Amino acid sequence: MLASEAGVSVDYTVADCEQYHWAAQSHDGVVAIFIQFANMVRALKPGGVLILQGYTPKQLDYKTGGQGQLSQLYTADLIRETFKALQVVELVEYEAELNEGARHAGRSALLGMVATKP
Repeated sequence: MLASEAGVSVDYTVADCEQYHWAAQSHDGVVAIFIQFANMVRALKPGGVLILQGYTPKQLDYKTGGQGQLSQLYTADLIRETFKALQVVELVEYEAELNEGARHAGRSALLGMVATKP
């Protein structure tokens, strides 16, 4: 509804990140929430935007969502290294109350990033 009000079209796709065909330089933006990394950077066009959100290791203390495995949680250093080809606009670790269904509910330790592809 918001897209049509703004006079733009949006191609929404829901897919498994590992199985999705990340065509090179095909996306103006990618929003990745609580996922592991795939070929997102390759898929961004120059000037494209990546918005990323995930849990930090502190999430293991809260037990309010996520896989519960340290190897699947985000740290600022991991994100900087993984996305070093991008220009980071914002990278922040924070805590918030989530209410996104039974699997993401309660106090949560989060990391958010907005970055652009040069």
